[in-house]
Amino acid sequence: LIHFYKRPSFTMVNIPKARNTYCARCHKHNKFKVTQYKKSAESKQAQGRRRYDRKQQGFGGQSKPILRKKAKTTKKLILRLECGVCKWKHQVPIKRTKHFELGGEKKRKGQMIQF
Repeated sequence: LIHFYKRPSFTMVNIPKARNTYCARCHKHNKFKVTQYKKSAESKQAQGRRRYDRKQQGFGGQSKPILRKKAKTTKKLILRLECGVCKWKHQVPIKRTKHFELGGEKKRKGQMIQF
């Protein structure tokens, strides 16, 4: 018995730069500025970094395993929302996608293709 799984078609995810949503600090809906979350640089003082550096010192080569078999091809997108009134920020994860656009042009049905 052969099963044919429907492969997910990767489409461009287009999200507007502003969103009207609930602010937990203002206790009402406000206009939020939407940006894409970006990982900050690793801290040298973090406990894991200090432990790793201590273990690496001296002779004996690489002490901890380095992961080489990457399982995922995409990362989950995280949107960072900032309230326009009180500047309160929170993050919302959305689905995995390869192509992401912030504030791109909306697709319109039945529009003529212009060159």
